[in-house]
Amino acid sequence: MKFKIAVLPGDGIGPEVLDEGIKVLEAVGKRFGHSFELTRGLIGGVAIEAEGTALSDDTLEMCKTRDAVLFGAVGDPRYDDPQAKIHPEDGLLAIRKGLGLFANLRPVKLYPELVNATPLKPEIVKGTDFIVVRELTGGLYFGRPKRQWTTSKGRRAVDSMAYSEQEIERIVRVGFELARKRRKKLTSVDKANVLQSSRLWRQVTMEVSREYPDVQLDHMLVDTASMRFIQSPTSFDVVVTENTFGDILTDEASTLTGSMGMMPSASLAGIPREGQRVMGFYEPIHGSAPKRANQNLVNPIATILSVAMMFRYSLALEKEAQTIEAAVAETLKEGYRTYDIMSEGCIKVGTREMGDVIASKIKKGI
Repeated sequence: MKFKIAVLPGDGIGPEVLDEGIKVLEAVGKRFGHSFELTRGLIGGVAIEAEGTALSDDTLEMCKTRDAVLFGAVGDPRYDDPQAKIHPEDGLLAIRKGLGLFANLRPVKLYPELVNATPLKPEIVKGTDFIVVRELTGGLYFGRPKRQWTTSKGRRAVDSMAYSEQEIERIVRVGFELARKRRKKLTSVDKANVLQSSRLWRQVTMEVSREYPDVQLDHMLVDTASMRFIQSPTSFDVVVTENTFGDILTDEASTLTGSMGMMPSASLAGIPREGQRVMGFYEPIHGSAPKRANQNLVNPIATILSVAMMFRYSLALEKEAQTIEAAVAETLKEGYRTYDIMSEGCIKVGTREMGDVIASKIKKGI
């Protein structure tokens, strides 16, 4: 089969980790007989530098005509001034909105070999394997009004956490569909004791749950969820929540996997159903880490696992996705580690070497 993939390396370590993702993509292509037409574009700080905008209209239109988008990272300290008119992150928000990427999936899986790489007790984190479904195009990041102004009493600012019934319904449906394929348990995270938007969230979630009687639904306040992620992470299966809560909770969840370098993500424009292709945007959850760029240092596994998610959701090729995941697992079993997950007695490797090992296992038939 032949697929068209948009490639947006971005800033900092983005190009490095994406190179390893493409290395694995091509290894899968050789093993299974697929070919890929890769089209590169600019996003983030590099786009501002070259094109005067964090995401050009041409790049967005190119992405719309592809089967999926592979993305590295955005962020450049040259644009950190909060008063700047444009920021690299604007490109990321724009592409989410432009492609209709409303559902962000972030698997939180601790590989057995990394149980001592986390700051938590092994007996607490062992067996952690859940997925967070984050609403991506609503809430505080996109709600209106959103502005800053000056009054006679000083400066003021406002952001709006706004959600419609339709936005909530489609994202919780993603959660229910995923839970049906897993352990049939969905935890909906909100702040219904304080926020009106969360009260609507809970109401709509309960209504949708009637269509999924086989899935156990629990409601949990976000502050409680942040505590439970650390106290009892193995109690979760699928977690669904709004944009801001999901952003914060998934960064916290990276402590459960040993490193942000182990956490992939997929942002989808539709509800994932078995055998159906969904337009998706695939990225590691870590940032651009400019101080670590171009040193052959950082962990590419989150990007490589994001490629596996691309095969699963946008290309509907489950066997290929499982092959990548098996190659990652085997690589960790053999003791290969980048600096962020390194432990005594293991083999320390760089970004390129980690990608080489995983790609070679795919080619050999792991």
